[in-house]
Amino acid sequence: MARPRAHDDALRTRLLDRAGEVLSAQGPEGLGLRRLAADVGTSTTAVYSLFGGKPGLVRELYVEGFRRFGDRMEQVPRTDDPVADLCALGLAYRESALANPHFYSIMFGRAVPDFAPDDEAVDAALRSLRPLQETVARGIEQGVLVDTDPDEITFAAWALVHGLISLELQHGSMLPGSATSARYERALVNGIAGWRR
Repeated sequence: MARPRAHDDALRTRLLDRAGEVLSAQGPEGLGLRRLAADVGTSTTAVYSLFGGKPGLVRELYVEGFRRFGDRMEQVPRTDDPVADLCALGLAYRESALANPHFYSIMFGRAVPDFAPDDEAVDAALRSLRPLQETVARGIEQGVLVDTDPDEITFAAWALVHGLISLELQHGSMLPGSATSARYERALVNGIAGWRR
């Protein structure tokens, strides 16, 4: 009979979730490994075993955030309408950010000022954009979107949703009216409409 693993994926996920929460609420100075282990009910040995230390933990927060984001984007069904698919991807982007706000600052901000993702982590992050890139390319190919460099539309679409979500997560209480899914969807639809042929 195989011995149970002391440091399994469930523990890894709990540690990453808690580390993201602490980082979002208290900044990098609040992210102590001893306290993190105590919060999750494990030992610092487990944290070192899984992540190798604080730099490894921060790197895995970055990678995990993009993994969750990429999974959400991949789950969006593809249809015959690339414009509708772009809107669906934009909605999935928001859902992912709202479901994992504690990862957002490490993915897209400077939550840990001295953290710089390595090439492998950056590649993992860029893979999460493939559904968007493929949908844009399909829209151009079908003559639905303007005939331009697909990266131009991909960048604009990403910048639009990222800006909307960043405002909602960081300044929601300051926004006029309320940050609602209907308002987000209207901005998304109108932003994408500018790229229609």
